[in-house]
Amino acid sequence: MSAVTSELRDDGILVVTMSQPPVNALTVQGWFDVAEALNAVAANPAVKVVVLRAEGKGFNAGVDIKEMQNTTGFDALLGANKGCFAAFKAVYECAVPVIAAVNGFCVGGGVGLVGNADIVVASDDAYFGVPEVNQGALGAATHMARLVPQQMMRSLYFTAATIPASELHRFGSIYRLVPRDELDAAALAVAAEIAAKDGRVIRAAKEALNGIEPVDVNHSYRFEQGFTYELNLMGVSDELRDDFAGTEKGKK
Repeated sequence: MSAVTSELRDDGILVVTMSQPPVNALTVQGWFDVAEALNAVAANPAVKVVVLRAEGKGFNAGVDIKEMQNTTGFDALLGANKGCFAAFKAVYECAVPVIAAVNGFCVGGGVGLVGNADIVVASDDAYFGVPEVNQGALGAATHMARLVPQQMMRSLYFTAATIPASELHRFGSIYRLVPRDELDAAALAVAAEIAAKDGRVIRAAKEALNGIEPVDVNHSYRFEQGFTYELNLMGVSDELRDDFAGTEKGKK
């Protein structure tokens, strides 16, 4: 069963749901499934807007480290990097606006998805972070920089600290901040406002806004990934991922 499901409502809102228990840390296939669901929008004019959401206690915990550490060679590492790139790119280049509905934790790859979304709606228990340095990787600074000011991004990146949704709402990065039980309704309400517009205009507007971006997010993120490959070749990443996997196992 796929960790990603899609439902097209009669009003033109496509709801894409991630569900990979226990923490929505997506496998390699899961990242490509997200990309496939969003890329398919281009060929379906019935879709007016996308709501990207998750089931469970948190939105997304990034890459499945256990899959990576339990796979021989570099196939899982290469797959995760390519899968994340594909998923983030698909969110950014989706033919219609993407609204991220974020609950609970949103870390690592989750920030990559949300940072590339057009609109963010979050529950008041949500928090965001890029703990990549703890696992010997780099990435998603490109996307965190779209959510917070530059020095704040650097502080969060170097310390691997998290930031609550209330702070992002203060920065204006989060459009609506609501109680957890109102999250889906709030995201759908924003989506309905967009879906009520002429879809041809909205698709043109999405392409136009991407065209005036000051930073090429695809190139920027790919540049970050190059350093992740270097750290893996040095053996640093594998050592830190083993430590992380062991710590998580010890918690059970």
